[in-house]
Amino acid sequence: MKRPIAITSIASFSPLGKATTNVWKEYLNPRSLIVEKQIGKTIALVAPLSESLTQEVAALRNSDLKYKSLDNSVLYAIMASREAVKKAGWHNSNFGVNIGSSRGATQLFEKHHQEFLETGKTPTLASPTTTLGNISTWVAHDLKSNGPELSHSITCSTALHALLNGIAWMQAGMADSFLVGGSEAPLTAFTIAQMQALKIYANPKNCHPQLGEWACKAFDLTKTKNSMVLGEGAAMACLEIGEHKNALGYITGYGYATDDLQHSISITDEAECFQKSMRMALQNVSLDEVDVVVMHAPGTIKGDKSEYKAIQKVFGKTLPMLTTNKWKVGHTFGASGMLNVEMALLMMQHQQFIGIPFVKENNPRKAIRNVLINAVGFGGNAVSILLTTPTLRLRSGQACSM
Repeated sequence: MKRPIAITSIASFSPLGKATTNVWKEYLNPRSLIVEKQIGKTIALVAPLSESLTQEVAALRNSDLKYKSLDNSVLYAIMASREAVKKAGWHNSNFGVNIGSSRGATQLFEKHHQEFLETGKTPTLASPTTTLGNISTWVAHDLKSNGPELSHSITCSTALHALLNGIAWMQAGMADSFLVGGSEAPLTAFTIAQMQALKIYANPKNCHPQLGEWACKAFDLTKTKNSMVLGEGAAMACLEIGEHKNALGYITGYGYATDDLQHSISITDEAECFQKSMRMALQNVSLDEVDVVVMHAPGTIKGDKSEYKAIQKVFGKTLPMLTTNKWKVGHTFGASGMLNVEMALLMMQHQQFIGIPFVKENNPRKAIRNVLINAVGFGGNAVSILLTTPTLRLRSGQACSM
């Protein structure tokens, strides 16, 4: 990169909460937020928002007539974006917005489609409120941004692709700051049925969360059944070009790659896409300086094992500490990558590793200086982002050249 890019704030709206202090406190608590809940006509394992956050969403929806017709994915994004911009201290409107979603306005689309099946008609706003561009447009409207507005869906790596887009716009000199992230509200009967049809979703019969058992066994390489669970929420980061006193961390490497497809959800046994994306992100740092990898680790047998094999291929005997948050908050699809970035920044800030309660950490490090974040989605579209602590970067004079 020609110039350093700082993350000057990050905010989320998820089962972890919304205030940064509460999110960190929840990470310190070794309990899962996954519960059994009735979704449609079935009982499913999910990680939903708390009742208090659900009430805040309802309050936002009822605060203005124009918000009443919006999907939860849009409202979650607005809530997280407002907080991110406030924390960054952005007082002008000259920033870009790139927020993506894997599935978009899932709940609203299903609602309108059901109405169409029953009546043969759709509401006037059915189309404009269910497009993928809906999220960034409404966030930009809410924040009165004058910069470019972009939306996209690249399945589960959507949020990190938004971060890549922000980097590209700023390095090209087309913007000095960008709000990037992802939002997802996938807790619908149809979405869960699709995951169950793929045979990757956790079965309530195999665990009892109310008794303290782990529903999503993300990165448990001994599991014999797939255990992916869906969560919901949004996470946003404010990116700014150059050095900043309020920087939470700096982006010092990025990588991306795509696997050769065997079928629409395939990933190679050793996740070659991750090997390529990680090597690209790490080309300017010594491997032994990477202290943590926040894995994608969706809780599926092949997904977890293939990513671990890729990490072994890249790092060899210098394995960093490995973790994921999906055992706690489930898989939030397009928002998951930015929730991983938030987790990484919090570990760097507090200099404390958040591990997986049921997985022993075999490679402890004394400090957390550089953290690598992974994400991949259907189609093997991997992204890896390397973050560096502000103190390390200033001390070493790292140039972020790439």
